Amino acid sequence: MKIFFVDDEREMVDLVVLGLKKRGITVVPFNTGAEAMAALPDHDIDVVVTDLNMKGMSGLEVCQKVVADRPDIPVLVLTAFGSLETAVGAIRAGAYDFVTKPVEIEALAIAVRRAGEHRALRGEVKRLREAVATTRGRGDLVGASPAMHRIYDLIEQTSSTDAAVLITGEAGTGKEIVARAMHERSRRASAPFIAVTVAGASDALNDAYTRAKGGTLFLDDVAELPAAAQPTLLRMIQENTLDVRIIAASSQDLEGAVEDKRFREDLYYRINVIHVPLPPLRARGGDVLLLAQHFLRKGAVAHDKKVIALSPAAAERLLAHDWPGNVRELANCIERAVASAHFEEIQVEDLPDKVRERKARTAALSGSDLPELLTLEEVERRHVMRVLEACKGNRTDAAKILEVDRKTLYRKLLRWGVPEST
Repeated sequence: MKIFFVDDEREMVDLVVLGLKKRGITVVPFNTGAEAMAALPDHDIDVVVTDLNMKGMSGLEVCQKVVADRPDIPVLVLTAFGSLETAVGAIRAGAYDFVTKPVEIEALAIAVRRAGEHRALRGEVKRLREAVATTRGRGDLVGASPAMHRIYDLIEQTSSTDAAVLITGEAGTGKEIVARAMHERSRRASAPFIAVTVAGASDALNDAYTRAKGGTLFLDDVAELPAAAQPTLLRMIQENTLDVRIIAASSQDLEGAVEDKRFREDLYYRINVIHVPLPPLRARGGDVLLLAQHFLRKGAVAHDKKVIALSPAAAERLLAHDWPGNVRELANCIERAVASAHFEEIQVEDLPDKVRERKARTAALSGSDLPELLTLEEVERRHVMRVLEACKGNRTDAAKILEVDRKTLYRKLLRWGVPEST
């Protein structure tokens, strides 16, 4: 990390240069604001730190100059404790934050790193906004993480086949969206795509199958298919008199349902010719922001609002949330935020309480002896992944250590969106 530090007190400059260097921060020092601004075009820096009260060009003028010429670089201002009104003026002029004097080096280092993270996050938001703007041909299927690239590959690989597909994943991960993408890339794209939740009777299943003639029948929540209707679906697949491709989806453990005799084993193998496991949103990293920007654009059109981006602070809260409701929860969150937004950027205040308050709860806990609070599912997932890593990816060895059979471990990893190669 590299910063400009501007102060006309040489002793202060020397102290900061030495103190921040010990903390891994490179400091380019200046004793006047004019010198620093003249050098700005020639340096790739992350943050500008400037004293407010200096001879010649003041810190406020430095701030205004940086904001005008390099708005991507955050400015931290130093001010005496009794001059907070001056610091507030600098904030209004575009400064990111202020640090009171006398300066504590550790506090300054923390503020500098926070400002650098703010800059990086703002750049990421801009990049993702541009990425969404140039995305074509995938509709609501949005993501650039390795996990999603595996899904894209599977979609392309299955586009030329009529084999049955089983899509698994937690509720809200976008199983129907993936199914539609498969249909749209297949030879059946001009034929109907019929989606049906299969918890009903055989008559509803027969009707949906008839309407899907020549196209694709998407069976959502297939694990809920009543036992009396399962022979009907099996017969449809075996005979396939209407030339229908079957894509099924389940957020439940379908293999477990087979073992418990709640789902026919022969039907399971018929619908599970090609398996597509969808990762939960928490396993997709920066896709959260990419999806958020996608939903933001849709929401702005739907609500006729001039909202174009996320603020860095809002983006930070989105990344901190664990999204138990997955993509569906994120879509709802962003639509609500767009509807309530008063500016061109979504602010933290526009987000739902459980999203915007998460950081505050985490911060409150961080100062205590309490550990991070996790769901039982997340505790189990982290422990299993640590054991798997220790076993260098050998699932048989990991299952022995965990004292579960390999099939149980395999099912858990599929539910968590862990690829075969892990």
